[in-house]
Amino acid sequence: MRLNKYLSRSGIASRRESDALIKSGTTEVNGLLCLDPAYQVKTTDSIIFDGKKIEPNKEKIVVMLHKPKRIITTVKDTHGRKTVLDIIESSVRLVPIGRLDQDSTGLLLLGNDGDLHQYLTHPKNSIPKDYEVIIEGRISDIQIKKIARGLYIGDKEYGKAEVLEQNTNKGRSSLILRLRQGKKREIRRLMYRIKIKLFSLKRIRYAGLELGNLKEREYRQLSKNEIKKLWNESKEF
Repeated sequence: MRLNKYLSRSGIASRRESDALIKSGTTEVNGLLCLDPAYQVKTTDSIIFDGKKIEPNKEKIVVMLHKPKRIITTVKDTHGRKTVLDIIESSVRLVPIGRLDQDSTGLLLLGNDGDLHQYLTHPKNSIPKDYEVIIEGRISDIQIKKIARGLYIGDKEYGKAEVLEQNTNKGRSSLILRLRQGKKREIRRLMYRIKIKLFSLKRIRYAGLELGNLKEREYRQLSKNEIKKLWNESKEF
């Protein structure tokens, strides 16, 4: 098994992210620093990541969290800010699958399965993620078509979103938007480009899984059937 896959199977990160972690000098093999993600791990090897011995996880765990505002989506923060792992109590190392920015709320998945992490976050798989967005005014038909085709959002990136629903009341609209790319702060950057004021952003659905009645800061472990749904049903949307 390649070293990057070993880290992924141990719940450290996706295989792509593990490549970068290994090259940055986080991993030792039998007491020696290893910078080669393609190193073939033998059954007799001792693998140390970030000072701790790791082994591939036997049980695959995925947790759904209702992330509140002002919580960082990362494993640890160099500025001492609260992270999503400060909320969840787990004896197993969990890693956020994708991200929600500090000011956004809603459904966030965390897990210890690097292969699932890779599948859900790789752009080529176009995993659907739905958001409830509150804006000032209303998005016009022309603007809906623009963001569906794709708009330049800066930093050599284009953002796209599909408007599934729009309801307007007293000068504000509630939208359901679907993303498939997952670029950093994509919805906020799209709204800025079409000059729409955004009040709140909440993820309500990920690959067909609903946030449901889960309250902010609450979390639960997904069932085996729900994990299977992430693998098998995400492309149906």
